[in-house]
Amino acid sequence: MIVLDSSFLIAFHNRDDVHHESAAAAIDELLHGKWGEALLPEYVLLEVTTVLAARRNLTTAAQVGELLLEARELELVPCHEFLMETFDVFRRQKGRNVLSFTDSAIVAIARRKDAKFIATFDRGFDQIKELVKVP
Repeated sequence: MIVLDSSFLIAFHNRDDVHHESAAAAIDELLHGKWGEALLPEYVLLEVTTVLAARRNLTTAAQVGELLLEARELELVPCHEFLMETFDVFRRQKGRNVLSFTDSAIVAIARRKDAKFIATFDRGFDQIKELVKVP
């Protein structure tokens, strides 16, 4: 099972992103189930559409949002049921390089759903040893 992060989805849907080619190559493997079922946290959907609206435009952001919501290959994970676990991950961090609340939700979801992989370009996840970063 793999959890999708905003950095991965934004890179895939933004040809100007430095990680676009890596994301495009990995999306094919993801869609063919290389890492198992793909989980899309609700907070990630919010972040992706917001960033794409700012970096590209609202039309693109809405189209990507619709695509993600309709994708049969993805399981949309409502985040409200993970709120307390997310807050626990968020508040227990140490050091200066802390995960955002959205990234903390990804960790909480991955732990509860026993996901082993995360599709991300965010180096903040390097500190989460139980998750293997792809691509």
